[in-house]
Amino acid sequence: MQDKDLTWEKVGSESGPELPLFKVRFDLMRHPNNAYTHRCLVLESPDWVNVVAVTAEGRAVMVEQFRYGAGEIGLEPPAGIVDPGEEPLAAAKRELLEETGYGAGRWHYLGAVQPNPAFHNNLCHHWLATDVDYLQQPSPDPGEALRVRLMTPDELRAAFATGDLKHTLAISALSRVFALWDLAPVASGPSGRP
Repeated sequence: MQDKDLTWEKVGSESGPELPLFKVRFDLMRHPNNAYTHRCLVLESPDWVNVVAVTAEGRAVMVEQFRYGAGEIGLEPPAGIVDPGEEPLAAAKRELLEETGYGAGRWHYLGAVQPNPAFHNNLCHHWLATDVDYLQQPSPDPGEALRVRLMTPDELRAAFATGDLKHTLAISALSRVFALWDLAPVASGPSGRP
């Protein structure tokens, strides 16, 4: 199968309502192998950042906050939206300082992921900041109530194992730095199949 057999053609587009974090768009897409057309929802959003910040003592700087969609307090690394005209690294440094009061250190880009390519058009950039220092009191946005936690790698693994750490983008960023779970080989039978 070739790419042309998978690529849908956009035959129209219309704007939907503007939401606080997203612009809604509806694209009319034509199936690559027949005449079927589908009205597809696209949520346009600025890029996001996640910061895995580690102190000189090897503790990850994490935050706990209430997540409205899940209706519960979530555990995750500092994160946020890349403002218009802002570079992802600048956004990562800003979010870390605002949410936790930590900053400085050495910064490394860990790559980006698509939060949900089925209907989001943005990327989430992952950053690692090592040897960060506490520089100031946190200054979260008015819509944020945060608790900062410094966690060892073992504590992160335990939080993942118990389900206290389950935010997909958080796990994606953290797993690029820490082994959150032990990977065991898949058992196979005589034929080599699991």
